[in-house]
Amino acid sequence: MLKKFSALAVAGLIALPGFALAAGGKSQTDLERKIEALERQLQELKTQVRQQNQEMKTQVGKQNEAISKYGDKVDSIDSAIEEKSEKWDLASRFQFYGDYRGRFDYYKASNVLHDQENDTLMTNRLRLNMQTKVTENVDFKGRLTMYKVWGMESTTASGFNGGFPVFDGSTTRTPSDSALYVDRAFVNWNAIGGGPMWFSVGRRPTTDGPPAQLRMNNDERMATPVGYMDYPFDGLTIGYGYSWGNDALGDGRIRFCYGRGFENGLQSDHTMWTNDTDFAGFNWDIFQQGPRFLNLQVFGAFNLFNYPNFNSDFIDMAAAPGMFGGPRTNLGNVFHTSALYMDKVRNLNYFIAGGWSRTDPNKNGMFNDVVGMMMGQTGPNTSSENGYSVYLGVRYDINDIGLKLGAEYNHGSQYWISFSPGNDDIYMSKLATRGNVYELYMIYDLPTGKALSQYAKTFIRLGWQHYDYDYTGYFDWNVKPYDVNSMQAQMMAMGGRDAVKRADQIYLTFEVYF
Repeated sequence: MLKKFSALAVAGLIALPGFALAAGGKSQTDLERKIEALERQLQELKTQVRQQNQEMKTQVGKQNEAISKYGDKVDSIDSAIEEKSEKWDLASRFQFYGDYRGRFDYYKASNVLHDQENDTLMTNRLRLNMQTKVTENVDFKGRLTMYKVWGMESTTASGFNGGFPVFDGSTTRTPSDSALYVDRAFVNWNAIGGGPMWFSVGRRPTTDGPPAQLRMNNDERMATPVGYMDYPFDGLTIGYGYSWGNDALGDGRIRFCYGRGFENGLQSDHTMWTNDTDFAGFNWDIFQQGPRFLNLQVFGAFNLFNYPNFNSDFIDMAAAPGMFGGPRTNLGNVFHTSALYMDKVRNLNYFIAGGWSRTDPNKNGMFNDVVGMMMGQTGPNTSSENGYSVYLGVRYDINDIGLKLGAEYNHGSQYWISFSPGNDDIYMSKLATRGNVYELYMIYDLPTGKALSQYAKTFIRLGWQHYDYDYTGYFDWNVKPYDVNSMQAQMMAMGGRDAVKRADQIYLTFEVYF
């Protein structure tokens, strides 16, 4: 700006002679006055320019100061965000999700001597899942469960799970009280040595195994073992994964699994117990490609107990001297094999499964003819007994209206053993039935709006189960399974073991996954 005014002044001075000539004889005095006036104007302009420059410097100084202060604040905010991001990153490693189920049941049974009925049983179940990455190849998964009956804080004389009290193999699976219990808690070490091997240890994911996900409206497999091994326990797994290298068969996995079925504790030299009860075996996903799945499962239950210490009056009576259970002791081993094939054709899901069990008793015997022994007619049954089961099911999905219709059937022979105290059937495990079970069910996905999470879904299940027993006994390898219409079954009923002959159960659930 200063240069602009200076140029104007110079131009004016240069033009003065021209003005003078043009004036045509104006006096020298007039010319001098004009020059003095121009000098004053030039001086005023210089003064204004200096003032403007000073004001600009002052403004720039203030702006720089403000920018400096703002920069300090930005740096402080950046530091705070970085610190909070680190803390948030630590917290965000944990994933939490869960489900709630409200269930109504009607149950009626015709036993050998008496009838049983519960016209309104209502239960609440809450399950909270958690998982986190510990390192690149190590992760933790867990689940807490609360499962209780409306209006009851215990299962005393409830008849749940075939009359067995809650024990390690049914904790969180049998309605009890309103406390949260650890259902699952295990750590996986994956990609060991950079290969397709893994190691896992903890409270195992061994309940609601395939094909239960169809009936329970779950999109994925919910446990490792097939449903015949529905038994929560503590143990470990070593596994190896592989690929068949074609689209038809997909991938496969084979696992060695070990678990403790019963811990005997500290023993003295006069105790009747000799060994802990352990499980060990293999679970092999031969192939899995989408819904197509083939599994083979082989395991043994070693040093099996007759009645562990359930802290139950009924079991204590059975184990008392002179009673049918005998003193607490080990009975021998049970070997178990099962296979499952699942697939889906368009909207039709289907599966077929089969199981085989074989006892290997010690001198104490298994499946003992208790009535014959009380009459002095026979002794412990030290022979091996074979049992088998078949299990079939279908489910048809009508996706346009969110409706799924299913049907299942299973049959168990006289000496069949299913390790399923962790069943979800409340009163009697259908897969442990020595006879026939028929089930029809309907699942309806409720139209509750857009899902706000990948886990979110809301649905109801309505189902009916009909039990038709051929032989007595439930999750039991102690007493011989008698024909439900036999004299021996009546004698056992008079002694306190009134076996179920037929039963019907209707259930309705309201389930929310979040």
